[in-house]
Amino acid sequence: MRLAFLLAFLRVVRHRDAIGTDLAPDEAVALDAPDAPLRAAVAAAVAGDHAPARELLASTRTHAQWERRDACVSRLARTALHHDGWLENWTQESPGDPDAILVVADFQLHQAWEIRTDAGAEDVERDRFQAFFALLEDAVPVIGAAAELNPADPVPWRIALTHARSIQAPREVFDAYLAEARARDPHHFGCHEQALEYLCATWYGSHEEMFRYAERVADSAPPGSKLHALPLRAALEYRLSEQDEPDGPDPYGPETEAALARALGLSGSYAAGDPEAAGFRNELALLLIMADRPAEALDAFRAIGVHATEFPWARLGDPLTEFLDARSDVRLDLASQIPFFGRPPEPPTGTPDWAELAPRAVAIVPAPPAEVAQAALLCGYSLRTAPAGEGSSYVEVVPEAVRSRRAALLPEEPLTSAAETFTTGESWPALVLHRAPGRSSITALHQGKLLAAHTWLTESPAPDHAEVRATAQSLAHLYRRADPRPLAHILRATGDPAGHQEDLVKALGLPPVPPGFGGETQVLGELPGARVLARRGLLAGMRDTMSTGGSGHPPEPRPPRTPRWLLVRALMLLVLAAAATLAWWSPQIGWVRSSLLSIAVLHVAVRLRGAVRRRRRPTA
Repeated sequence: MRLAFLLAFLRVVRHRDAIGTDLAPDEAVALDAPDAPLRAAVAAAVAGDHAPARELLASTRTHAQWERRDACVSRLARTALHHDGWLENWTQESPGDPDAILVVADFQLHQAWEIRTDAGAEDVERDRFQAFFALLEDAVPVIGAAAELNPADPVPWRIALTHARSIQAPREVFDAYLAEARARDPHHFGCHEQALEYLCATWYGSHEEMFRYAERVADSAPPGSKLHALPLRAALEYRLSEQDEPDGPDPYGPETEAALARALGLSGSYAAGDPEAAGFRNELALLLIMADRPAEALDAFRAIGVHATEFPWARLGDPLTEFLDARSDVRLDLASQIPFFGRPPEPPTGTPDWAELAPRAVAIVPAPPAEVAQAALLCGYSLRTAPAGEGSSYVEVVPEAVRSRRAALLPEEPLTSAAETFTTGESWPALVLHRAPGRSSITALHQGKLLAAHTWLTESPAPDHAEVRATAQSLAHLYRRADPRPLAHILRATGDPAGHQEDLVKALGLPPVPPGFGGETQVLGELPGARVLARRGLLAGMRDTMSTGGSGHPPEPRPPRTPRWLLVRALMLLVLAAAATLAWWSPQIGWVRSSLLSIAVLHVAVRLRGAVRRRRRPTA
């Protein structure tokens, strides 16, 4: 047992970094990320402007885009949970607007469930239940008004099905709502999804009824419809509701296998990274993991790309954390199965380039570039530094085709990992900034330790006051600000992540965010005085650390060798290797000459390997 564990561990150490190299980086993955029009509508709503949301929903109604309308209504309703002023203004300005009434109807259901929480009924307090049912009762006339104002719209009936499940409505009420929904759109995914929830054993049906309903709907769905993944949802619901593995054969094993096969075929009909397929692909990845099919689960994660979804991962814990952990576990599982001297499988060709979707990262350090470069020799990454005013520096990571072995063992986010190294033993801190659409964050590090972190999201509510106050105090102490209250005010701000990030940098007395940050992958190359600190090996880094003494940037590595030099040394290596082999084989040649030939082979091999590695490194 111990030997098997040791062998698996050695395989993981050797192969883990070669498995899933084409997956989207962790820092690029977003949870239920909206598309650009919906993101703009949400951002405007948070700022108090309902006009973009009104125009977006009016367009979906005019063009009968019911699936998109449903997704937009649900997202806007969740946004209104913490930023409801825009919705009140909208309904007051246009009291008969069918789109506004529809958002209010969904908002009231989200509000009721936020009060009740997703805990089991036995864990919900009585006063919460009372408020829950009171809000659901208030929602009845609003749902009815939404259905009357736009009779062709199936979305109010999706909301009505959710309401029926929430109030424990009898079967005849549920059947009537479902019939109304199917009369308007027989293939509306949201309506069938809510019906499946009602029919599952956790609510008011059974495993058998749930599977039969899902299979019947999928069989009648048009080609390419997401309804072909409804049996997958049923299988996942069954597995998540069963706490223990069944004794003996799984009674729904055939149904689960058929659902997986159908979902795999459906996934293949969508392009990799397609957000439309993200929902069922996340379910597919989790069910494949549960079925102990890691290779296919890795393919599912490749197809998901950056589009993690709240369901099903929220059933296991924090959804984004669970998604990333599951993806990492699949890579470890596959790496442990490859023989130590085996070759990892090549990733499929044509995978998307996720670099453009990754958050941008830059660090601001209150120390000159030469001092930062000297401290960063052993960080395991290639960095670019640039002056940021008197006595300060900007720092960013220079992407490399092949990561170093040390970097492969470090956390996924490179710049934060590098900052942990180059602030160790130094008197100055580093503030790492990240920026992505709808999201900005700061991470403050000192002496190799994370001292403060904060994230702004476009639609997030104001964070907890005590948590923000603690973060503000840490930043004020670190950057010698006398009063932490202005920092706390910025940290509690909502609606403009990039603007709040810039305001905090200014309030800390640091140089401004570099121009272009958040757009291009690298922004420091055009700044005056920018230089690249190429990644060193461990021994070379230690040598440069001891030799330069902080007088400036360490000497750059020698320029890459020419192809002709590489070819000549490669031929020389072959000749010397053949001669050394013959020398040790022949009894007429003594051990001294054989040893000299072997030393020559090693010398040429080491120089050739170093030259090849230098050609892979970025140049300034």
